[in-house]
Amino acid sequence: MDRTDKKQLQQQLSLAKCSRQRCNEWIFRDVPSDITIEVSGGTFALHKFPLVSRSGRIRKLVAENRNSDISRIELINLPGGLESFELAAKFCYGVDFEITSTNVAQLICVSDYLEMTDEFSKDNLSCRPEEYLESIVCKNLEMCVQVLQQCENLLPLADELKIVTRCIDSIASKACVEQIASSFSRLEYSSSGRLHMTRQAKCEGDWWIEDLSVLRVDLYEKVITAMKCRGVRPESIGASLINYAQKELMKKSTLWNPSSHSRLDVGLDSSGPERVVIETIVGLLPVEKLVVPISFLFGLLRSAVMTDCSVGCRLDLERRIGAQLDIATLDDLLIPSFRHAGDTLFDVDTVHRILVNFSQLEDSEDDMDDMSAFESDSPHSPSQTALIKVAKLVDNYLAEIAPDANLKLNKFIVIAESLPDHARINHDGLYRAIDIYLKAHQNLSEADKKRLCKLIDFQKLSQEAGSHAAQNERLPLQSIVQVLYFEQLRLRNTLSSDPDDDHKAVHHQSWRLSSGALSASLSPKDNYASLRRENRELKLELARLRMRLNDLEKEHVFMKKNMEKSGSHKFMSSFTKKIGKMNFFGHSSSGGSSSPSKNSQRTDSKGMERT
Repeated sequence: MDRTDKKQLQQQLSLAKCSRQRCNEWIFRDVPSDITIEVSGGTFALHKFPLVSRSGRIRKLVAENRNSDISRIELINLPGGLESFELAAKFCYGVDFEITSTNVAQLICVSDYLEMTDEFSKDNLSCRPEEYLESIVCKNLEMCVQVLQQCENLLPLADELKIVTRCIDSIASKACVEQIASSFSRLEYSSSGRLHMTRQAKCEGDWWIEDLSVLRVDLYEKVITAMKCRGVRPESIGASLINYAQKELMKKSTLWNPSSHSRLDVGLDSSGPERVVIETIVGLLPVEKLVVPISFLFGLLRSAVMTDCSVGCRLDLERRIGAQLDIATLDDLLIPSFRHAGDTLFDVDTVHRILVNFSQLEDSEDDMDDMSAFESDSPHSPSQTALIKVAKLVDNYLAEIAPDANLKLNKFIVIAESLPDHARINHDGLYRAIDIYLKAHQNLSEADKKRLCKLIDFQKLSQEAGSHAAQNERLPLQSIVQVLYFEQLRLRNTLSSDPDDDHKAVHHQSWRLSSGALSASLSPKDNYASLRRENRELKLELARLRMRLNDLEKEHVFMKKNMEKSGSHKFMSSFTKKIGKMNFFGHSSSGGSSSPSKNSQRTDSKGMERT
């Protein structure tokens, strides 16, 4: 017998002793006891008549053993143990006691176990706690939580008697009502007379969040599920999950906050209960984005990895993180690896799966039609902004993990290639990460170095990065030649006098490079990506032209209608002159104007040739 079992046995013996002492205060002292009741290791010396007159179960046990003159009965698995039976026995003896939220669940369960219903005696024990539960407890959220706490030791009987269900429905209903009332309290009229809702950092209707943190995880899950069905705000659900996670995992967790967001990491010695809590919280997360901080999601992911949670739990977290990866920080991505000594310092595989989830979202947006693509792929659209942010984040992550001696080249390349080519505006960050990797892995073969440096588009290096790369002895010779060529091209363009000629020369030289002799050093995949990017730019230009032409046609129709109404031919001739002077394609009107249809055909033919 270990220490825990000994401690529990001592507590039971102590409780039984106290019960016997209290029992002597209210039983009939002048009448000798004729029956002994054993409950959870404790004994009660009582009398048959008060018990059989109220309890159908004890009446049946006595009747079944009438010939043997039974004097000792053991009640096995009595709900609530000694305390519950003592209250039931007091009721049988007519002793008054108070029904509260801390004992009402025990009384309902013990009255059902002992069959203390109106069938055996009028105004029996079963009806009184039921009435208290319906009229008092279910109208108060805090009392419902207290009853649920008592039900933790009364399952599954408390669930069968619908005590749990009634309390959970009441909590969900009260929380929803409080939320609506709080929303109405924040309504006010503006200076213009319009009704609007004032903003608050934390809604007053969410005071129940702290109360729910005391529940056991299985009951907490039922409460949150009921709240979702009732329509409680996802923000409130998320705040409750964060609070519950911190409270439940506090004993074996390390809370750290390097970026002003709450983080949660569970220790390596975590066992089954912590794993159940994490998987439950992940399953309860709202489907809406930005409801919980992404740092909390990363904390749950770390905890899930450490406690070896189910694959589905971790994949769900990775999918949620991938959907909002653009707001993550470098510290978020640095997930420690806890597998074996020969592994990398950080969990690169998990980060790669997160990036795959993010890239899949971007790919789904690319499948839209031309107009949708024009809106989503413009430099100022949210998707393009998110892509640029994630590209910078990935480059910083690569620079952070590059010094790891156990980091294989394939893993490094997979992370670098997880984003499309147009995600990086410049390649300074990627070049820095590759340079750090080359410095930390000096035993790489020349073929591996070339394979690694193919990731860099040296045309996208800044002047400072290009100067550094031109003198970098760690780069392969072929890469240095490319850097020097682009540096010479940049210098030639800088010394050129005519800005228009500069633009044409740069475009001509870059196109000749991508399709001429030096293209042999680039892979077919890179050439195909370049052509695809140029075709994409042509499609966007055509979309812009179509939009401008549609606007002009609408304006022409509108003015023509006005002219017909007014009968003014002078207005029409003036409008025709303005149309003739308008420049659709950005060329000088003095150089000869061409019709939009002809220019459109030229642009289309140019796109077909490059395709």
